[in-house]
Amino acid sequence: MTARRVSALALAALLFSFLLTSCSLFEQGRELLTEGNIKKAGQVAGVVRKTFADITEEEEYYIGRSVAALILSRYKVYNDPALNAYVNLLGNAVAAYSDRPEIYGGWRFLVLNTSEINALAAPGGFVFITRGLIRQCRDEEMLAAVLAHEIGHVAAKHGLKSIKKARLVEAFKMLGQEAAKKYTPQELSRLTIVFEDVLGDIAGSLIERGYDRKYEYEADTLSVKYALATGYHPGGLSDFLKSLAAQEGQTQAAGWFKTHPAAKDRLARVENRIKRIRDLPVRDSIRLNRFKRNYKG
Repeated sequence: MTARRVSALALAALLFSFLLTSCSLFEQGRELLTEGNIKKAGQVAGVVRKTFADITEEEEYYIGRSVAALILSRYKVYNDPALNAYVNLLGNAVAAYSDRPEIYGGWRFLVLNTSEINALAAPGGFVFITRGLIRQCRDEEMLAAVLAHEIGHVAAKHGLKSIKKARLVEAFKMLGQEAAKKYTPQELSRLTIVFEDVLGDIAGSLIERGYDRKYEYEADTLSVKYALATGYHPGGLSDFLKSLAAQEGQTQAAGWFKTHPAAKDRLARVENRIKRIRDLPVRDSIRLNRFKRNYKG
């Protein structure tokens, strides 16, 4: 996992959220891992699989929900229902024009209460954006572009690709071969550790290490594509990158600055792509006023 390891109870809750289907995202963290739930997971797993591509959408959702719970154990939710509703409406509008408009469990967007400039996308359609990042945006085009970038990570399954193959094979093997028998405490402990490592691979990429450059560049490309398809001027992404480039070297390497390639390295690529687009949408005052009405920071 990351350097800061979660407690045994919190870890059990994360694994539980992957195995069980009944609790909502914000109710995780209080239930205990049981043998019955492990058997349910074995039924879902079916046979041994070897790559992230073999994970079903349903399984992706529960993995993502566990990662989302881990993110929420680190960041508090921003208590502004109107802003969260607005971000959800905007995010779902963009996601509807993505390569995965329909996703198991639906797309979910949430604002985190931190001044850190960051955005995180867990598998299964869980997208988090910080209060600090929204403050960085001047209009709805910029915010839509950032959400489109994160939607691109989910659509391309970058989070799942960060799971180390050996861990994924071991996890599915244990579920497939052991589900029918009675689990000993030692076996339960081992299975918990395996899933801890699986979730840690994803969470580490999101929070600590960042994705590979090729994944970030791909997400930028998808951001331009999705924003344009939704009717937004894709220059919102280049505007956002320009604002970050102006701050690089002047702020502590945290959040977006820590987990993303330098903005200036991405800016030229994005601008060149936008230049090749004909009939760019016009930015209008309606979207600008809507942004100002919903975000008063």
